[in-house]
Parts: sequence; C-alpha cells; structure tokens
Amino acid sequence: KLQEKPKDSGKVTITKTFDFAGEEIKVTKEVDSNSKEAKSFLKQQEKLQSAAPAALPTVSGVKRPSGMSSLLGKIGAKKQKMSTLEKSKLDWETFKEEEGIVEELAIHNRGKDGYIERKAFLERVDHRQFEIERDIRLSRMKP
Repeated sequence: KLQEKPKDSGKVTITKTFDFAGEEIKVTKEVDSNSKEAKSFLKQQEKLQSAAPAALPTVSGVKRPSGMSSLLGKIGAKKQKMSTLEKSKLDWETFKEEEGIVEELAIHNRGKDGYIERKAFLERVDHRQFEIERDIRLSRMKP
C-alpha cells in the first residue's frame, strides 16, 4: 500500500507496506518531487484514484460484479514481501539516521582511516616484503 504526503519543500513522502516474517513493515522514504521515482509514484496514485470511482455501484443501484471483485482484490491484495537482506539494510539505515552517524561513517570510510585504504596498504606491504625475500633467495642461489 502506498501513501503520499506532499510538503511545501518540494519533497514527496512515499510510504510502502511490506510483509516480513508475518509482520507488517512500513517503509517511509522522502524523495524530491522532480525525481523519477516521485513522478512514477504520482502517476500510480492517479491511476488508483481514477479506477476507484468506476468500481462503485452505478446510479441505478445495480452493482457490477467485475468492479466489486476488482475492489475486493485491491483490498485483500497480498503485500509485497521483504527479504532478510532488505530488512537488514533498512534496519541499518534507520539506525544510522537515529544515531546521527551518517556523516561520521562517510568521513571515516574515506581517506587514510578507511577500511579499503588500510586493506590496500597491507596488501602493498605484503607484496613488497615478498619481493625482498624473493630477491634474497635468488641472490643466495647464484654463487
């Protein structure tokens, strides 16, 4: 299920409902109103709103079965399932936002103190040490 809450700042809040391990998880995302995701969301909302009046009973009181079945299908529709990896990613993102460590993590992962940089440094040192040891072994073999 999707919901929209337009704001004055040009942002659109998109709320999606997922099914994870029998629980209902609501994911709220705020995107720029000019983004591709926001535009597709707004088009989808317009389609749902234009389809809803057609599914109601006619003026004469005769109900259309196809309209009612489609309406019941929308109400009882299954929620989109969420995988464990998606749930873990969502939990990590919300934790970072709650603790206010998003910028700190971004700064830490860049530059000399970052994990990738340290790993590359250790690989270079190991390779250099191997070359020195190899040169010593080769010099001993050639008398």
